[in-house]
Amino acid sequence: MLMRTDPFRDLDRLAEQVLGTRSRPAAMPLEAWREGDQFIISFDLPGVEADSIDLGIEGNALTVRAERKQRAPEGAEMLASEQPRGLFSRQVILGERLDTSAIKAGYEAGVLTVRIPVAEHAKPRRITVEATGDQKQLVESAV
Repeated sequence: MLMRTDPFRDLDRLAEQVLGTRSRPAAMPLEAWREGDQFIISFDLPGVEADSIDLGIEGNALTVRAERKQRAPEGAEMLASEQPRGLFSRQVILGERLDTSAIKAGYEAGVLTVRIPVAEHAKPRRITVEATGDQKQLVESAV
């Protein structure tokens, strides 16, 4: 019996298991940006019911869990099944300059949007210099 080994195919299989594929992603895709004094993260969760989303924070780790269930009724003959379903989880490590006690989240059109304000102590400040005679005195003020 002749067996053929393709080491690159084994690497492809491993990469698919760890990273996922287009039709079966390993993690929920996200986008993150800063808008003024808020840090915003949006997670793509198409077909997920809002009540199945679990959002938690522990320390500076934000964890999102969601479940996408099969839409076809029990006993239906499946002809094609390319939409990922099951439990999805994603953890994002947040910076220490964010106010994790004031997180707000909303879910609309299959997108979970998480808004995290920048902490007061991390906001930029302006320091003015006051001259009194020969000495200069530093005074801190908000920008």
